[in-house]
Amino acid sequence: MKIDVDSLSPEALQGVIEDFVLQEGTDYGDREWSLSQKCERVLQQLRRGEAEIDFDPVTGTVNILLARAD
Repeated sequence: MKIDVDSLSPEALQGVIEDFVLQEGTDYGDREWSLSQKCERVLQQLRRGEAEIDFDPVTGTVNILLARAD
């Protein structure tokens, strides 16, 4: 289930984004990025519709995925 970015409080949104960027295996290329920079980059992708927040009601988990073309 897709979750609208604007339906989350700023604190909840920040928590979802931080959890995502701290996942092992997240690759940002050759350049070193700070946690703050990574979070800002993901937030921009969410705001532009390039990525989306997905909630799985069966497992109760939240993830950020590339946006699907509907």
